[in-house]
Amino acid sequence: MKKIIVTTTINKPTEATLKFCRKKEWEFIIVGDKKTPHKMYEKLNCIYLTPRYQEREYKEVSDLIGWNTIQRRNIGFIEAYRRGADIIASVDDDNIPYDDWGLNLYVGREIECDLYKPVVNVFDPLSVTNNSDIWHRGYPVQYTDVRHLVQYRGKVKRKVLIQADLWDGDPDIDAMTRMTRWPTVKFDINEPYCSNAISPFNSQNTFFAREVIPYYAVLPHVGRMDDIWGGYVLQNIFPNSLIYNKASVYQKRNSQDLVKNLEDEIIGYRHTLHFIESCMNLKEEYITQETRDFYKIYKSYFKK
Repeated sequence: MKKIIVTTTINKPTEATLKFCRKKEWEFIIVGDKKTPHKMYEKLNCIYLTPRYQEREYKEVSDLIGWNTIQRRNIGFIEAYRRGADIIASVDDDNIPYDDWGLNLYVGREIECDLYKPVVNVFDPLSVTNNSDIWHRGYPVQYTDVRHLVQYRGKVKRKVLIQADLWDGDPDIDAMTRMTRWPTVKFDINEPYCSNAISPFNSQNTFFAREVIPYYAVLPHVGRMDDIWGGYVLQNIFPNSLIYNKASVYQKRNSQDLVKNLEDEIIGYRHTLHFIESCMNLKEEYITQETRDFYKIYKSYFKK
């Protein structure tokens, strides 16, 4: 089985990057950007995609994404797929992997896991953890007052195509909550769990089966809903294929402008619930033509 890690970065190699480079049985694709210190990555034990390489091999989709943006990791997904990856792990360079990262891997298997049913049509995966006072980025803010109303429905069998591992440290929550609370977390989850309702997951520590990758993208031009809405689209195509699992990284968050993050999340506050209720229709007026063009072209690369 071929397993490939994918990330993109503009930073110098981080502690997380160096640890991922040493993960045995995994190849590691790093998608370079205009600001990336290229020579430093060319010396690492990784497959480094230079901007020149990306322009030559993936120019059409590259132009639609633009530069100096995390959405360039989409090019890494295409590259990993073309290299024959059976499982692709999408990671961020500020998520330091634990020693057991990638060992508790359920992708491609049918397993039994705990099933939760919310009273609304969206499940917040943090609502059933010991850190239930915060919620996952991209969860509809209109439901935050009822997100704890969840029933445990026992064990269920699930064929896993998407595995979203959690993250200790600085969690993936919305910018408004981070600005006011600055939480540091340690999750007590030890077993995989899921819901039959759609739920948010991100691209910072998530494993994908080969068959779903042509339909998953970190969508450009939708602010910080890029990986979240891409995940909702994927679940609409492959329902009941997602599980959450115990934390396998510690996030030591890179320096960020939280006010800018908040501005980039407004599109989610305004439109995420409608996006879900419209069955993730990319033709909605708040989705730009550039985003629609990107998704169409992106999928075409998997057929070449």
